[in-house]
Amino acid sequence: QVQLVESGGGLVQAGGSLRLSCAASGLTFSTFNIGWFRQAPGKEREFVAAMDWYSDYTSYSDSVKGRFTISGDSAKNTVYLQMNSLKPEDTAVYYCARAAQYGSRWDGDYWGQGTQVTVSS
Repeated sequence: QVQLVESGGGLVQAGGSLRLSCAASGLTFSTFNIGWFRQAPGKEREFVAAMDWYSDYTSYSDSVKGRFTISGDSAKNTVYLQMNSLKPEDTAVYYCARAAQYGSRWDGDYWGQGTQVTVSS
């Protein structure tokens, strides 16, 4: 049974930082790409970042490039999203997922339950 559990969300002031974690059971991260996605109220879910364990290839959306960093610890089967210089527009529920790239688009299949990130101005 595959289970992804996100944690680390919360309320932070603009300019602050948070680190999200995604712990997996039932699958081994090192054999798949892992991505972070987010969904703000009234908006569609959007891609944030993804990584390929084997090649260390990472991909970021333009809106977070230079501020967010995706990384992983294969021994802990955990992926992280370090978020710096947070902006109010980063407010959303953040999800991790087993991810795949289709051309220029990333999507996921197994999803966690999400963790809320709220950035106050």
